[in-house]
Amino acid sequence: MPKVNANSIRVGNVVEINGKLFAVLKTQMVQPGKGGAFAQFELRGIRDGVKTQERYRSSEQVERVSLEDREYQYLYPEGDNYAFMDIETFDQILVPGDVIGDPAVWLQEGMVCYIRTYEGSPVAAELPQTVTLKIVEADPVVKGQTASSSFKPALLENGQKILVPPHIESGTRVVVSTADGAYMERAKD
Repeated sequence: MPKVNANSIRVGNVVEINGKLFAVLKTQMVQPGKGGAFAQFELRGIRDGVKTQERYRSSEQVERVSLEDREYQYLYPEGDNYAFMDIETFDQILVPGDVIGDPAVWLQEGMVCYIRTYEGSPVAAELPQTVTLKIVEADPVVKGQTASSSFKPALLENGQKILVPPHIESGTRVVVSTADGAYMERAKD
């Protein structure tokens, strides 16, 4: 397994620490006023799911594990898990909800995602950057308000609430970012 500098570890990587594998959930580079910079990681154990925090000087070496990255199609939720199907082999796997995290609310039936596995166990999931959804409820359009840069709340077909520009009305299809749930643009279809 390759050793890399701690400051090159990113979210979604898998690292080996003391013989155990951990998925990186969050990274933060810290430069205190005194002393050297260090990298702080929030990790989740792949085998047991236990979360932990680790800190490394930016020049320290960490073992990064290589993963298998494949395309899977989202099928349906099953309890706290999500069922996916391998596009090439049609094998199905269950991905725990905490592997997907908060973006799970944007999953749509048939959506193609990248699932990273280590020895057959899913450790990270990457959804498409955007999804297109229909607005089912929004305040009515007020004439003359389109020139201002204000936003109004709207309810999407998947039950999520987002802020949209005032000219967007109920029934409009919009593009939403899966990373933060922000309105991107009106759908072009």
